[in-house]
Amino acid sequence: MNVSVQPSAISGRIHANASKSAMQRACAAALVKPGKSIISNPGISNDDKAALDIIEKLGAKITQLADGSISVEGAGNKIIPNGIDNTIHCGESGLSIRMFTPIASLSEQQVNITGEGSLLVRPMDFFDGILPQLKVTVQSNEGKLPLSVSGPLIPQNITIDGSLSSQFLTGLLMAYSAADASDVTITVIDLKSKPYIDLTLQLLKEFGLKEPVNNNYESFYFPATATDATQTVEYSVEGDWSGAAFILVAGAVAGSVQLDGIYANSRQADKKIIDAIVDAGAKVKVSPSSVTVEKDRLLAFNFDATDCPDLFPPLVALAANCKGTTRILGLKRLKYKESDRGITLQEEFAKFGISIELNDDVMLVHGTGKISVKNHTMNSHHDHRIAMAAAVGALTADFEISIRNADAINKSYPEFYKHIAALGAKVEEA
Repeated sequence: MNVSVQPSAISGRIHANASKSAMQRACAAALVKPGKSIISNPGISNDDKAALDIIEKLGAKITQLADGSISVEGAGNKIIPNGIDNTIHCGESGLSIRMFTPIASLSEQQVNITGEGSLLVRPMDFFDGILPQLKVTVQSNEGKLPLSVSGPLIPQNITIDGSLSSQFLTGLLMAYSAADASDVTITVIDLKSKPYIDLTLQLLKEFGLKEPVNNNYESFYFPATATDATQTVEYSVEGDWSGAAFILVAGAVAGSVQLDGIYANSRQADKKIIDAIVDAGAKVKVSPSSVTVEKDRLLAFNFDATDCPDLFPPLVALAANCKGTTRILGLKRLKYKESDRGITLQEEFAKFGISIELNDDVMLVHGTGKISVKNHTMNSHHDHRIAMAAAVGALTADFEISIRNADAINKSYPEFYKHIAALGAKVEEA
């Protein structure tokens, strides 16, 4: 699908989409929790749908309720695969593959794990090295998908590398909790994206699951204490700061917006987008459950995105509209996304007349304060965040922009084009 976006001023008020980071973790927690969980405000993205399909195939019983919420009867640590050939399909979700592989390893039966798109080429050799230490038999395609695991996983004292992604640790924390780990420690070297681990720990607590002691993100100790997670849990999925970042940047560069349903006390790493928008010079008002942003004179800024690499695309859309050179740290985190995002952003924003330099771990965006279109067609590279960044950039361009493979947004934010249109953006399916 192609979508065209014309230069547009935006204004208005909308409600944020559901956080897929929270939704997928809630699905995992509901799976490994014995008894019932009620998940309200569930996400509808492709990644969310993949997570629901996975937990059903690993033994959870899911019921859609009349009010739109979801009831999940969890399997606890009795993971019994029931999919075709005992296979779970993670779609193109990096979180799902990294989180559910250790959970699937709780099963005594072999579980086959696959995916699609860029997930097929992302490195998964982490599991080849770690899971055998936990008494799990693992087979992979030379460190890539498909994977096969058979357990049951037995928690042990282990040391892992946290520099590639915190999502591997999330999966281990979930699996250790489900297996009632006792007097064991996961030691982590160079952990990235610490706020996402905060979110994982928050979900363990809210679902009544066993929580580890967090020793300054350097180790996670599971004490020899019992927990009772059989009581029914009701959990509401919070708004998504990752998707909100694009809407708030749109307000900062093209008018004004009030976004409801995002929480100032959220553990999501991407709420740091507010810092960047403030530093760039836009007017910002933050309340406990909403944010209002209004355009003002925008200047270049410095930002460390090491712990929130998904912010690079909206940050580039913001920086393109700022006068001067913006410096964004954390470039090395972008290689293994849906696309190699550093290179993709450089290539696509060149079509907006924006020069981007990639220097080791630093991206330099030479903003002009005004987007001058060099090429009328942009390509999402099947990357949801690139598609959204292109659409935000088009709002202040001097010509209509066509975005190829624009339906990539369905991975995380299916309502995105509808939402910006509700704010006044001129959007048409081409």
